[in-house]
Amino acid sequence: MLSRLLAVAALAAPLLFAQAGTAKEAWAAPTAKETAKEPSVAQSAARERQKKCGAEWRALSAAEKSAQGPKWPQYYSKCVKRLKEQKA
Repeated sequence: MLSRLLAVAALAAPLLFAQAGTAKEAWAAPTAKETAKEPSVAQSAARERQKKCGAEWRALSAAEKSAQGPKWPQYYSKCVKRLKEQKA
């Protein structure tokens, strides 16, 4: 009797696990990639300014950096203002 019960359980186990796996996948939360929104126009413009200013900062020599302002935040602030004025 016990051997028959174990045999039935062995046969039914893959079916139970297969159904549990599909149900789990069906109720899984969406990934961050699936829920990501497109950036706004302002966010895209800010990102482009950041990339341009970063490229300019990396291209400066040590002497030029000290003349522009020794720290990145100060340089970035001036660069963003300059790029916004150029656009307007």
